[in-house]
Amino acid sequence: MINEASVLVVGGGPAGVTAAVQARHMDAAVTLLEADQVGGTNINRGPAPVRTMARSARLARDWTSWSVFGLEGPAPKPNLEAILANSDRVARHVFEKKHLAEQLRRHGINLVEHLGPVHFTDPHTLTAADGRSWRADHIILAVGGHAGRLPIPGNELALTYSDIRSLKALPAAVAVVGAADTGCQIASILADLGTHVSLFEAGPTVVPHADLSISTELDRAFERKGIETHTNTAVTSLRPLEGRIIVEHAASAVTAETIVDAVFFAVGWPPNTEQLDLHVAGISAQRQGISTDAYLRTEVDHIFAAGDVNGRSMLVQVARLEGRIAAQNALIGPTRQVSYDIVPSASFTDPEYGGVGLTETEAARQHEIVVGLAPYDDLLRPVADGHQEGFCKLIADRHQKTILGGHVLGEYSAEIIQVIVACMTAGMTIDQVAELPFAFPTFTEGISMAAQKICSKLGIGDFPPVWSYLGPDE
Repeated sequence: MINEASVLVVGGGPAGVTAAVQARHMDAAVTLLEADQVGGTNINRGPAPVRTMARSARLARDWTSWSVFGLEGPAPKPNLEAILANSDRVARHVFEKKHLAEQLRRHGINLVEHLGPVHFTDPHTLTAADGRSWRADHIILAVGGHAGRLPIPGNELALTYSDIRSLKALPAAVAVVGAADTGCQIASILADLGTHVSLFEAGPTVVPHADLSISTELDRAFERKGIETHTNTAVTSLRPLEGRIIVEHAASAVTAETIVDAVFFAVGWPPNTEQLDLHVAGISAQRQGISTDAYLRTEVDHIFAAGDVNGRSMLVQVARLEGRIAAQNALIGPTRQVSYDIVPSASFTDPEYGGVGLTETEAARQHEIVVGLAPYDDLLRPVADGHQEGFCKLIADRHQKTILGGHVLGEYSAEIIQVIVACMTAGMTIDQVAELPFAFPTFTEGISMAAQKICSKLGIGDFPPVWSYLGPDE
């Protein structure tokens, strides 16, 4: 039997759920297929539970500063079972309190969960392993991605971030391979919980996509935390050794070994396209994801791809935006394009970092720029909180006076970066940002301080030398 629908959405993560809700809002007959449980990596295994674990790690870290604030008491002992149970609580919240699946069905979406993988049997039809098929006028592929593995000997010995929740005890020593956002989060969480961490990155810096100032200061913060960072280092093999793992790695043709209790891979996020049989639909499979045009259409006009599977961005907020736009374009024609110019990213490391727009290196290639940096030890709130390590950095176009990029390191970075996003989206000039009367004392004051420094360099706004609570800062 073939089930008919106007819009068929494959994948129940943030892109797929948003696409299904948008299409149903436009009165389409919608079927949403999910291989496992609706919610995707975002809710079930990704940012939500990992952020909860990061909170536990942050609380454990804060104990080290108790004496500064006149507090006494024994060091907390991490209970991994309880920490993981709390992260599961957050994952369950969406299902037990928000009733995600029930809400989707109540809105008239035909949700099919725990289906396993589906595959194309013709350009309009997808079929599951149990023989059920679904046919639709429009198809939106939102099947997401999965944690990648290095093609090295012994790679089966490694875990990925989703395996953290399967641990029975905190390992004494771990190696994290890959120092982008996910790898740095794993390294930071485990280090704050008392694990000795060796972090390996094949490139020259940690978080290589970030502004160099973020990469540099995060690396220094990790070093102070006791994390051993190895950049320009390739992990070449893993070997078992009496219940432990030997990590062989090479830097500048020099090979060395590190022995750990567990290895975590954080080396990419390949798309979940292997079992879709895309060629049957007339779509060519790409290693980095399904190619789409500016309207999120694939090579086949009635098939769209949104979220991680198209390889454009691996961020939840982008997946939701793409899902909504894909549904609109599928039903009313190619009218909307996705803009990726002002998309914030943030990572719940210790310290946190966030960024939006161009890095200083990128901006300097395309613009004549002016940079303003507000160190957090010039602000009262970070010093009062005992977390003055960090900064807020703004990059502006010298002639247009617009913000090209913003980069933040330190406490609450994931929240502070949102304010810079709002300023950029509103098209505010740097002198307008400098005039914003942020509440005192807050970390967010760093935005106006950085903007005022830029204004002083540009000679606009008639700002006097920027004053911090400690005194004048030229």
